[in-house]
Amino acid sequence: MAKPGAQSDYDDVDGFAVAVVREETGWKVSALKPSALDSLDDAELQLRELRAAGALFGLLDVDDEFFIIIRPSPSGAQLLLSDATAAIDYDVAADALDALHVDIPDIDPDELDDVDPWEEGDLAILADLGLPDAVLSIIVGDTDLYADEQLGMVAARLGFADELSAVLDKLGR
Repeated sequence: MAKPGAQSDYDDVDGFAVAVVREETGWKVSALKPSALDSLDDAELQLRELRAAGALFGLLDVDDEFFIIIRPSPSGAQLLLSDATAAIDYDVAADALDALHVDIPDIDPDELDDVDPWEEGDLAILADLGLPDAVLSIIVGDTDLYADEQLGMVAARLGFADELSAVLDKLGR
């Protein structure tokens, strides 16, 4: 079950979920329904329903604790979970690990603060769009940043920071 957080336009957790599409004329960012923060399957379904002609991926910021990048493809979805330890407290993170065929870490919840987070998934998920895996690894590894700040760095590197900011402003973030 998702950990309760500060209330926003989303129901159970604080954060945001957006779809990012690279079109011929530039980037388009739009909000996903709040249920995307609770269910990886729902997030993937919402992204697939967009039927974009260009490159498409989703950014999920869950409670500013961790993020998921999801990129649907005909053969499934590529995923990057910024913090595998989040699967102990969040169903959507556990869903991501399950989709990646990775076990939920066997860590006592009381000891989570003493464990360094690690990512699971495909660090090259956005490499073909201009964000090399080495750069994404540095962004993910900067644990002094909140998840929304890390995703802001991703947006800045790929060139859609203004579009993301406009959507987040509409969401009250």
